[in-house]
Amino acid sequence: MKQVYKISYPTGKIYVGKDAIGSARYFGSPNMEIVNADFILLPPEARRSYVVKKEILWESETASDAELAAKELEMIRKFASNNPAVGYNRWPKWRGE
Repeated sequence: MKQVYKISYPTGKIYVGKDAIGSARYFGSPNMEIVNADFILLPPEARRSYVVKKEILWESETASDAELAAKELEMIRKFASNNPAVGYNRWPKWRGE
């Protein structure tokens, strides 16, 4: 099952990614240095106990890899997760769209 998902972090930011096999355990590959820099700004109690939410935005049993990549890009743009103020996606580069 191919999926495009949105991860919501307690920092208030999101990450949109794709998974070609539909693994329940896969949470993408945002730049952890950037995520950690935001986590440091949270209150200590929020850093000790937090929830990271994974939401499936789209899935398909028949989509090609190219269709999966196109859907991921569509969702990155839809949610503006490549805007550093909104999310952790760094591709495509945010240009104030």
